[in-house]
Amino acid sequence: MSTSTATRRSPGTTDIPRPGSKRQHEVLRLLPGPLLTIILVFLGALVLIPVLYIFLASVNSDIGVANGEFWPSSFNLDNYSKIWTSVGLATGLANSVLVAGATAVVSAALSVSTAFVLVRYSFRGRLTILRGLLALQSVPGTLMVLPVFVLFSSASTYLGIQVIGTQWGLFVTYLTFAMPFSTWVMVTYLRGLPKELEEAAKIDGASNLGVLFKIILPLSWPGIVVSGIFAFLLGWNDVLFASVMTRPESQTAAVALQIFGASQEGGAIPFYGQMMAAALVCAAPVVILYLIFQRYLVGGLTAGGVK
Repeated sequence: MSTSTATRRSPGTTDIPRPGSKRQHEVLRLLPGPLLTIILVFLGALVLIPVLYIFLASVNSDIGVANGEFWPSSFNLDNYSKIWTSVGLATGLANSVLVAGATAVVSAALSVSTAFVLVRYSFRGRLTILRGLLALQSVPGTLMVLPVFVLFSSASTYLGIQVIGTQWGLFVTYLTFAMPFSTWVMVTYLRGLPKELEEAAKIDGASNLGVLFKIILPLSWPGIVVSGIFAFLLGWNDVLFASVMTRPESQTAAVALQIFGASQEGGAIPFYGQMMAAALVCAAPVVILYLIFQRYLVGGLTAGGVK
C-alpha cells in the first residue's frame, strides 16, 4: 500500500489552523461576513455623516444652513478666512497647542518614572498610592473648579505670584488632572514588561537610571504615546477650567469657540458656516496627531508589554 506525503491524522484528532492563516481568522471572527460588513458600514456612516454635514455647512451660506440644506447650492470657502478675525482662532489655537502640548510632554515624562517606581519597588504606602490614582479618576472636575481657583488666587495674594489668567497656571491645572491617569496607564503597561530584561541589564552593571533610560523607555513608547495623547486631549477639549482661569489673551481654542457660539444667540441668523469651519479647524490637530501616532496608539492600547 502506498503512503501519502501528507501527514496522517488519527480519527480523534482535529486540524488545528496555523497562526495567521485564513482559517484561523475565520475561527476567531464572531460574526458572519455579510453581517460584519453591514455593521461596519453602519458604524462608519454613523461617524462620517455628521462630519460630512459639518464640512458641507462650513462651505455653505448661513441662509442655506438655516433653511436645512444638506448639499450647498453654492460652495464658498470664505468662512475659513473669516474665522481668524471673527472667532479669534489664531490666538486660541496657539494657546491650546502650547498648554496642551506641554501638559502631554511633561505628564508622559513624569508618569514613566513614577510608574517605574510603583511597579518595580516595594515600600510602605505603595498600594495606597495606587488606589489613590484610581480614586482621583472618580472626582468630577466641577467639584474642583472652586478649590483650584481659590488656591491660585491665594497664591497671588499671599505670595505675589500671578497664576490666574496665565498660560502656565492653566498648564499646572491640567497637569494635576492628567498625571494620575497617565501614571495608571504606565503602571498597567510596565506590569507587562518582563523583569528578566532589567535583571540582565543590572548584571551587566547598569544602574537604576540606566535601566530606566536604556531598557524601560525604548520598550514603553506605545504606553508613553497613549498617556501623552490622553493628557493632550484633556487640555485641548477642556472648557470648564479654561473659561475660569484665562483672560482674552490666554484663552484656548475651546473657550474661543464657546464665546463665539454664545455671542450668536439672539441674532437674526447666526454665522453657522463660520461656526462649522472653526469646529473643523479645531478638530484638525487632534486628527493629525492620531494619524501620526496611530501605530503607537494601537500598540499601547492592545499590548500589555513585549510579546
